[in-house]
Amino acid sequence: MAALLVRLALALVLGSGGPESLPHARVLVDQATRELVIELPPVEVPAATDGDEAMVGLPLCQVHVPVSVSLHASRVEVVDGAGRILPRALLHHFNLSDPDRRELFLPIGLHLLAASRETPVLTVPPLLFGLPLARGQRLIAGAMLANTSAVAYHDVHVRLVLRYVPGGRPWPLYRAYPWAIDVQYPLGRPPTGSKAFDLPPGRTERFWEGSPAIPGTILGLGGHMHDYGVSLELKDVTAGRVLWHGAPVTDEAGRVITFPLARFYNWNRLGVHVVPEHRYRLTAVYENRTGRVIRDGGMGAVAGLFVPDRGTTWPAVDAQDSLYQKDLAATIRSGSGDMTGHIMMGHHADP
Repeated sequence: MAALLVRLALALVLGSGGPESLPHARVLVDQATRELVIELPPVEVPAATDGDEAMVGLPLCQVHVPVSVSLHASRVEVVDGAGRILPRALLHHFNLSDPDRRELFLPIGLHLLAASRETPVLTVPPLLFGLPLARGQRLIAGAMLANTSAVAYHDVHVRLVLRYVPGGRPWPLYRAYPWAIDVQYPLGRPPTGSKAFDLPPGRTERFWEGSPAIPGTILGLGGHMHDYGVSLELKDVTAGRVLWHGAPVTDEAGRVITFPLARFYNWNRLGVHVVPEHRYRLTAVYENRTGRVIRDGGMGAVAGLFVPDRGTTWPAVDAQDSLYQKDLAATIRSGSGDMTGHIMMGHHADP
């Protein structure tokens, strides 16, 4: 019944054609390397002109998972028609979402993965943790490219490469699911749901707080901020305890270079435990040094992996929930949405 309601909600948003009206992403399985590859349709990327970057949105696509797997690593590649790797700087973002399962902190569709040009190859120990996907499961994928160079690119493909353990194995020991919080929750700015906000001169603080739908353990997290970002902080408001405080690595001008990943699990503990009875607050702090307002200059999000308590299952969506319907509509209108986080938080591997 829940799956039927989700299909009906998608049909209302997408029109009479339903989710089947979305083009299909190409999905390949390499059993030798145990990689699942999701490739979006090719696009033309024009050269930048007059100092402005050329932005190209790829079509939102439906993805049908061909095999049951447990995911433990991910990377995004931008290639030409011959399969040659193109500059990483072309990638603005790649998003993958699951419309049938809900977010941990909101009753909207689950964002499985979001990656941008600064996102490293991410992996967790495959014997310990994995994100389960079932054969026949339906996902939604989209991406955007941004070209700042004077070179045009033709027949450009964006593909997501996911490493997996085949389903049915006794490992991984823990099923791990993505979670995210954004300071512009619950819906961001209409009509697209953008999570960006303006930065006036000087100090800006934005926060959002909520409770998880189920109890479990945060394995680790990563942050996402724009230039002039100072810090992100996750706090257990009920207990009055800071769970994590992180800062981006910036250059002398305040431009963000990267945001270090935090890993909470080790040999004698799984991570940071959270419960529905407590409220948790994410706060983003910026210091705009330019003396002018930067339109859409701010963003503040964390995302990571979460292991439900033993005996607890990940919740399905309620397709009749108004937040779910509005978020889904914004996702479709925007084509692919904003950068919100990553699914694989823990070990940083070299590309």
